[in-house]
Amino acid sequence: MYTVTLEGRGDLGEWREAARVLLQAGVDPDEVVWQTPDAMGRLFADQRQDLPAPKPEVGVVSVPPDFIKLAGGVICHSDSRRFALLYRLLVRLARDRNTLAMAADADVVEARQMAKSVGRDYHKMTAFVRFKELPLPPRTAGRRRFVAWFEPDHFIVERVAPFFQRRFNDMDWLIATPKGSASWDGETLLTSTEPAEKPDLKDETDDLWRTYYASIFNPARLKVKAMTAEMPKKYWKNLPEAELIPGLIANAERSVLEMAARAASEPLPFHHRLQEAAANAPAVDVAPAGTLEAVRQEARHCTRCTLHCMATQTVFGQGPEQAKVMVVGEQPGDQEDLAGKPFVGPAGQVFNDVLREVGRDRRSLYVTNAVKHFKYEARGKRRIHQKPNQGEIQQCRWWLKQELDFVQPKLIVAMGATAYFALTDEKQKLADVRSKPLTMEDGQVLFVTVHPSYLLRIPDPGLKAKEMIRFRQDMESVQRLAAGFA
Repeated sequence: MYTVTLEGRGDLGEWREAARVLLQAGVDPDEVVWQTPDAMGRLFADQRQDLPAPKPEVGVVSVPPDFIKLAGGVICHSDSRRFALLYRLLVRLARDRNTLAMAADADVVEARQMAKSVGRDYHKMTAFVRFKELPLPPRTAGRRRFVAWFEPDHFIVERVAPFFQRRFNDMDWLIATPKGSASWDGETLLTSTEPAEKPDLKDETDDLWRTYYASIFNPARLKVKAMTAEMPKKYWKNLPEAELIPGLIANAERSVLEMAARAASEPLPFHHRLQEAAANAPAVDVAPAGTLEAVRQEARHCTRCTLHCMATQTVFGQGPEQAKVMVVGEQPGDQEDLAGKPFVGPAGQVFNDVLREVGRDRRSLYVTNAVKHFKYEARGKRRIHQKPNQGEIQQCRWWLKQELDFVQPKLIVAMGATAYFALTDEKQKLADVRSKPLTMEDGQVLFVTVHPSYLLRIPDPGLKAKEMIRFRQDMESVQRLAAGFA
């Protein structure tokens, strides 16, 4: 049995040297006891460093670079089992270089969890260190001096010190922790693994932190679980603003009610600018009642369903009021929502291209959608299309019905299942009604085809080409049918 004593304060080099000797001597992981001094510097096992001599047949063992990176994180962990874990992985890597690729392996999982915990501790230190300025000695000029106290879980001071050097390069500072210290004087970055004592850092800036935190606290968006996950309670004792948190949480509901009460009487930010812009805006001519334009203006303020809450604007139909052909799509997309016009996005481009190929002028068509507001799901900066549900389609049928009454088209082209349902209140497989002229109750002809967006979503190039040909054929059929109403 071999006993290896390490300082164990985040130095990969000291473990690496001992592990290299043991590995080259062919020592099994079960034959090694790894230990560190306790807080008093005492050792509770034999301090023998009689490491074995290397075996010539073993030679130099190389390991993947990923292991060195992983070990650099694990060695900073405060768990005393980290040395044995790394040596166990090292022995296994000497036999199989693909050991780290075993995602479910117990040793690999434990090592990655330790490294992740160290990384999380690193992040928390960069977020929750609070510097306090020290006064300069009398009649002394120079750079400003700051000191901070932090209590990390692991031995991360040396790893995180370069971050603070880059971030606070223009001032002298000292960060003291129970697991080491770091300092910067404008020229030299120094780190120490010796434990430091907590200084008295209370000053008038604590009130500034409390004032700032209270001003940015939004009770309407309070999520206690998420907040404590980002700012764990163990850090609160060293954050001056943390003493406000229990009271802010307890009074959150009352604060929300008070905010709601004030909202009715307090003007919005830049309210006077909005009022001035509205006063100087050119007057909009009110369309005569009983016209399609009057319906269009009314639809701008539609609140018949909840889709108006997130959409930029209503996207009403566009085209000649007496058009013989009306094209009905599903709903506006992202670009239509921003432009306020139907079929101007990628699907609209496909539609326009095919119309030109079959010799049809889009300006002769009345183009609209079954639903007038864009329904989407926000993912980061992107707005992902969502299909409108049956209730939303039925509510928006109010506007579609008025468009049909005013335009009185002879031929209606339904693009997609949503448009077909909005026009007929029937649910059918699109394949069963596609490309077949259907006579409606009022004598109008309904022609059903796919929505151009369907063509854009087809991943297989061969199938996409076939469906493009079929869609073009549908538009040729529409052209022939429209010619019959001349």
